[in-house]
Amino acid sequence: MKIDVLTLFPEMFAPLKMSIIGRAENAGLVEINTVNIRDYTLDRHSKCDDVPYGGGAGMVMTPQPIVDCVRAVDPEGKSRRIYMSPRGKILTVDIAKELAGEQNLLFLCGHYEGVDERALEICGFEELSIGDYVLTGGELPAMVTIDALLRFVSGVLGSEDSAMDESFSDGMLEYPQYTRPAVYEGKAVPEVLLSGHHANIERWRREKSREITEKYRPDLIKDDN
Repeated sequence: MKIDVLTLFPEMFAPLKMSIIGRAENAGLVEINTVNIRDYTLDRHSKCDDVPYGGGAGMVMTPQPIVDCVRAVDPEGKSRRIYMSPRGKILTVDIAKELAGEQNLLFLCGHYEGVDERALEICGFEELSIGDYVLTGGELPAMVTIDALLRFVSGVLGSEDSAMDESFSDGMLEYPQYTRPAVYEGKAVPEVLLSGHHANIERWRREKSREITEKYRPDLIKDDN
């Protein structure tokens, strides 16, 4: 998989070179390229924003650097183009799985008060959000989305079961996890997890998963009756 990220601040994406995603890139499972939009502006001062028509606070990213950057990075239009925006569809597990099936992705990270609408229309961007709140730019949402989708790319997590057996994979939150020691500061690991009885362990995990979901996210519970 090849992922291009268009941003005014490429240095912000250093975390993607670390840990699991960094290892996946070193193994050739994914190629992540950060592209500085400023490199494509025709402004002699490398300016990529201007005041909005109609007035208003803040600045808006101008269309020319974005459009030229997209055309240079994806000249044949092979990439699925995504603009991280509060008005986009909310990122879900299903959307992450869908994106994981793409061979080429291109993310646009807006900044300031947003992006000139014409750049989005000309380049054919779809819009995606990570939640109903506003951040200072699209860099963090892009990183969140990339992290979420790469978990579903074969080989990235090492174990094929890892992405399937966690929160939201079956519509509910994940059950509690424990490791050594069996007793820590007087708190013991539940006996069932030490029993070696796989059916009982699976039953316990399902029960705890439902309890936690009912407590923290009752909106996820579907009435089975």
